[in-house]
Amino acid sequence: MTVASEPLESLTTNAGSEAVNPSSDVLRFGADKPLQLDAGTLLSPFQIAYRTYGTLNTDKSNAILICHALTGDQHCASTNPVTGKPGWWENLIGPGKPVDTDRFFVICSNVIGGCMGSTGPASPNPATGKPFALDLPVITIRDMVRAQAMLVDHFGIDQLFSVIGGSMGGMQVLQWASSYPERVHTAIALATGARHTSQNIAFHEVGRQAVIADPEWQQGRYLEKGTRPSKGLAVARMAAHVTYLSEAALHRKFGRNLQDRDAPSFGFDADFQIESYLRHQGLTFVDRFDANSYLYMTRAMDYFDLAADHEGQLAEAFRGTRTRFCLVSFTSDWLFPTFENRAIVHALNATGASVSFVEVESDKGHDAFLLDEPVMTATINGFIMSAAKSRGLAQ
Repeated sequence: MTVASEPLESLTTNAGSEAVNPSSDVLRFGADKPLQLDAGTLLSPFQIAYRTYGTLNTDKSNAILICHALTGDQHCASTNPVTGKPGWWENLIGPGKPVDTDRFFVICSNVIGGCMGSTGPASPNPATGKPFALDLPVITIRDMVRAQAMLVDHFGIDQLFSVIGGSMGGMQVLQWASSYPERVHTAIALATGARHTSQNIAFHEVGRQAVIADPEWQQGRYLEKGTRPSKGLAVARMAAHVTYLSEAALHRKFGRNLQDRDAPSFGFDADFQIESYLRHQGLTFVDRFDANSYLYMTRAMDYFDLAADHEGQLAEAFRGTRTRFCLVSFTSDWLFPTFENRAIVHALNATGASVSFVEVESDKGHDAFLLDEPVMTATINGFIMSAAKSRGLAQ
């Protein structure tokens, strides 16, 4: 096992090079440290790309693990090397913020199966020297968490002060609390569920089929062929992005306003602002994300069902836990509605776990957990402050 630190490159770095040589720290595991996968195989060698913020204290009690959502990455609180945009959770993480990097040591890794430096379908297959493509075994949420646990072990951290994430990141939080209860002091899960619903699986399947139907996908071997299934991936992103918003937010932003015209064109150009917006979302997405990774990440979410791992009893996933939980849902989130979050709370209550729950009034849809939501921010800040005080970490 070796560790390599690589300097930030220019912002012209493309997503393809980031998949192999990321602009972040990299932890590499050799044949002596394979990753056991739920698919029944071992992944070896493999690597995890990650970023850290803040300083680990002497007794290693101030570490927080941040888990990213479907299309996120390790750059949660620093400039993204592909897009040049700020980190996706800079409103929450940083000096003086709820996840205060002056007090806590924050770790965020790109998940296994991703495309920002952790082993994924764009990574070279050591057996062939070519990209894995679909030869990479299917990855699950539990596989992602197992890899993260190996990363945490590298730092010599026995117990994390907190594991925090939303959406797919929230799934990882729940898996951490179930798989490694003794290693998680607090868990903060936002806009998530203990399983993926049939409706969510359906939306993901539409996106996957859009990618697969693109002639440039080449049965997943597009990197070898020098092609890119950009159109299919863009359509997948457009469909998914609609699920991240709410009707109220769409109406507030766009209504039925026309795009740069006074009257309809009576054609199939982007007459409406919402059409132009979605096309833009699709086009910018393909510049930073790998199509095969999109297949793998959506499949990992589809397979997630924490109760199924415990004979259908969700409470059994948390039986005997001493972890303190905080769950947050949003009123306009129809991708992971409040009742899905509340089901987790009920399961935790059944085990006698310590759990706080807040439903935030918001019209911003599922994406609200990534945005500036004062009630969410105050909830997380209060929960962390209280837990830090009981842990002896409060200033």
